[in-house]
Amino acid sequence: MRRDSVAGTILVAAVLCVVCSVIVSGTAVGLKSIQQANAELDKQRNVLAAAGLLEKGDSTEQITAKFEKIEKQIINLETGEVASDEELKEAGVSDPATYNPAEARDNPKLNREVDGLTGIPRTEKFADVYLVKSEDGALTGVVLPIYGKGLWSTMYGFLALESDLDTAKGITFYQHGETPGLGGEVDNQVWKDKWPGKEVRNDEGKVLIEVVKGIGMGESQVDGLSGATITTKGVNNFVRFWLGEQGFGPYLESLKTKEKSNG
Repeated sequence: MRRDSVAGTILVAAVLCVVCSVIVSGTAVGLKSIQQANAELDKQRNVLAAAGLLEKGDSTEQITAKFEKIEKQIINLETGEVASDEELKEAGVSDPATYNPAEARDNPKLNREVDGLTGIPRTEKFADVYLVKSEDGALTGVVLPIYGKGLWSTMYGFLALESDLDTAKGITFYQHGETPGLGGEVDNQVWKDKWPGKEVRNDEGKVLIEVVKGIGMGESQVDGLSGATITTKGVNNFVRFWLGEQGFGPYLESLKTKEKSNG
């Protein structure tokens, strides 16, 4: 076959495509463990940041050491109780240690229908929560995973509460596709600094927190993002959802009752 023939050109192109595909696939497979490790480290970093435990310059070892002191629980979002291993296995979770809420959202056996989370009709049945405790075992805060629709994307983050479970301690976002400089300002520390100290719920469990357009007034309002009305509405919607009855509301009530009985 002549190299400068049409058939020769097609053959060379085909071989080149196959070789490139093999290289790309092999690289992706080879780097998968590194990608998973980096994703886990990023999650740990964001949990710590929301809880106010991440310090500038913390090394990977320091982040891991701090995160290991945080107690993770898998809870049933409908009952608000910590899920037992038997309950999880009956639901189809063979190994609770490897339970992945993101994968559960796409599993009909592990997700559920919800109302009020705009653009997201179903969520996982079981969610991870993170308890932050002092050296003597006293609860100092809890970190909750939150997510919902913004303007262009589903936004994923963590909301941390103080030990009273009604006051915001911090918020972080680790994944979103909002417009840089507008909705993307959810990553701006100046805006995130507006959250600590805000009253998110009252003693009866009613959700109070609001992300409003413009300047937030009062103890339960957070300033909206300038020029990002839809992102602002999205954050307001899903933060309130996750603190409410279909989110972590039942769990927070249960945890508050247990803390009072222990106190």
